Amino acid sequence: MLGEARIPEGRDEPPGSSPADDAEAPLPIGDSLDLHAFHPRDTAALVEEYLREARRQGLDEVRIIHGKGLGVQQRIVAGVLARHPDVLSYRLAPADRGHYGATLVRLRRGAHAGDHAQPEPADPQA
Repeated sequence: MLGEARIPEGRDEPPGSSPADDAEAPLPIGDSLDLHAFHPRDTAALVEEYLREARRQGLDEVRIIHGKGLGVQQRIVAGVLARHPDVLSYRLAPADRGHYGATLVRLRRGAHAGDHAQPEPADPQA
């Protein structure tokens, strides 16, 4: 899971860290995931894992930044969100949060009912 994901420690460590060949440090998770640095082939698995971890950490809403481009990442993200059991709903972000280059996702609380998410109607104000 992302909250427990590990990144190898290396030369770019903060002062006072002791490097070790196989040592790893926890990778923190926030309320947004920026996919710009990832190849589209990795998007689905990354988003699925991110959503599980975000819910595990108690986040109610997250933002997935897929970019505006040709829409490849946006379509992949929407496909994952439509079938992910932890997703209650999703919609494109308003203009001040990334507009059509980002998707806002509402996560389920408590035990999930097994229903799949539905896209929310487009915001006419966006």
